[in-house]
Amino acid sequence: MTGLLGIIRRPQSWLIFVLLALITLPHYHEAIGQPQFITGILVDFGLQRHAFERILYLAPIVWAGSLFRWQGAFITSVIVLGCMLPRALIFSPTPLDATMESGAVFILGNVLAVAFESLRRERRRRTQLEQTRHELEASEQNYRSLFENAHDAIWVQDLKGNITAANEATTRLTGYDMETLTHMNVREFLSDDCLELARIIKRDLLHGNRNEGPYDQCIMRKDRTQAFLTLSSSLISGDSGPTAIQHIARDVTEERQMQENMRFYLQQVTRAQEEERKRISMELHDETIQELVVLSRQLDELASSDKIQSEENRHRLEELRQETNSIMRGVRRLSQDLRPAALDRLGLSAALEWLATDISDYSGIATEVNVIGSERRLTEEIEMVLFRITQESLRNVWRHAEATKVKITVTFEEDKVIIAVNDNGKGFSPPQRMGDMAKDGKLGLAGMEERARLVGGTLVIQSHPGYGSMVTLELPV
Repeated sequence: MTGLLGIIRRPQSWLIFVLLALITLPHYHEAIGQPQFITGILVDFGLQRHAFERILYLAPIVWAGSLFRWQGAFITSVIVLGCMLPRALIFSPTPLDATMESGAVFILGNVLAVAFESLRRERRRRTQLEQTRHELEASEQNYRSLFENAHDAIWVQDLKGNITAANEATTRLTGYDMETLTHMNVREFLSDDCLELARIIKRDLLHGNRNEGPYDQCIMRKDRTQAFLTLSSSLISGDSGPTAIQHIARDVTEERQMQENMRFYLQQVTRAQEEERKRISMELHDETIQELVVLSRQLDELASSDKIQSEENRHRLEELRQETNSIMRGVRRLSQDLRPAALDRLGLSAALEWLATDISDYSGIATEVNVIGSERRLTEEIEMVLFRITQESLRNVWRHAEATKVKITVTFEEDKVIIAVNDNGKGFSPPQRMGDMAKDGKLGLAGMEERARLVGGTLVIQSHPGYGSMVTLELPV
């Protein structure tokens, strides 16, 4: 009902009603008369029994169908049928023929309206297809332009690894020309390890597992040099399922070499620093401390000598001797901090026991060391890294944690050593990424992480406000 009212209210529908009226009036000439010129036209065309008016009735039906689709055509055909039936049943000398012709007009009008509507839909569909084709061609052209002019290497391979398309950046990356490259299989420039990674990525893509981000990969160039890449892979699917894999690669060989160089320089600086600490520690132990020992004994002998008669002078000498002993203890502690003698002579566990005793003495924090597994000597560099990171962890506990207990657990496994430093302090909120510690002002933690990374280790910091902290260091041996 709402649709019918909407059609009637439109201005075009009233034009159709006027046309119906103009056609209907001469249809009832028996009642109102028929002009002579119309009769002449009908005779010329051989039309009788109001056939001409019935044919004219098709016009408003088709017009309504073009404006209001099949609903308008049907409503108009019903109105036309209502206009024609009284003439066929009352005034026509052949009512049966007139009624059949009226029904034919009703049916033919709807058929024509549906045909025109189908034709219009087909034309609209073809227009949309043409527009879609142009848009697809433009999109393909844009993709081709991006594909060919991209700075990153892009290539497409089928599911068997055969390269089907590549851009110029790929030829620069691999060293192969385009014709050679598009007849190669990716296995030809992947090592066994890299090929295994490629198989894993392919399997994940085919199983619907999306990669969370770019991953590291390496290839062998034509000149047999190695190129390091960050690679993004995506699956290309057709109507029948997955058909190919597209890779977008960025050459990070120079960046990787710079990182390796920086890591090498940092290792050299760290080694030089430890060597310098060792030298200073030995000088303090062999020279400064020994000289302080001699000075302390001389003060002791002078205080007990008969030459010092004044009690005040004896008291002053005793104070000087105590100050000398205090300085000597401080220098000895500094020497041990620079290079603990126990680490060189007895190994890691003994050095950690000394460290725990030392921090308990000067901070009052109860510190214990537990050793799990078969203890053994490690390389000098590994033992030093383990000791330094543990030492820095204990210093952080003393300075910031407000803890009363610290537990150091050393676990010796066949291929690695794990040290965990756990305290009952106030805790903190560590950054989500270890790389953010330096910019957050946690330089000590950043230095610990860098030391661990230099020897292939990992450092994990777990903490929560109010629940203490645990620093876990794992190093391969």
